[in-house]
Amino acid sequence: MSLDRYDRQILDVLQAEGRISNQDLADRVSLSPSACLRRVRVLEESGLIAGYRALLDARRLGLSLTALLHISMDAHTPERFAHFESEIAKIDAVLECLLITGQSADYQLKIAVADMDAYQELLLQHITRIAGVSGVHTSFVLRRVVDKTALPVR
Repeated sequence: MSLDRYDRQILDVLQAEGRISNQDLADRVSLSPSACLRRVRVLEESGLIAGYRALLDARRLGLSLTALLHISMDAHTPERFAHFESEIAKIDAVLECLLITGQSADYQLKIAVADMDAYQELLLQHITRIAGVSGVHTSFVLRRVVDKTALPVR
């Protein structure tokens, strides 16, 4: 899909302010409200805008421990990976699961839990019980240095 400057401006504004009204969005990008709404609908229908979400504060929800887990699998088969992925998707504390290369691990997980006790429960009662998991290496997040969700639109 080819994006012009109006589309890029719309995407930039919506990434920063997803709840902005169409009228305010149109004013910000210098379009009429009807032209702006048409463009937003085309961007949504094309799948470029995948959805709208509220970003929550994990600490205020009592989830003060964030960790990155590197998971090693015992076998590199499509069936083993599919099983792991379907099981890990069921765990609410898992915020992100990435199949990776360049490490001694096969997956990287980002999790958010209340504390070390909750982490231990998650690790021992859920993650290590998934068939095929042969190793887990965890790094705990001390501080978020960059934490953004907006993609560069150029």
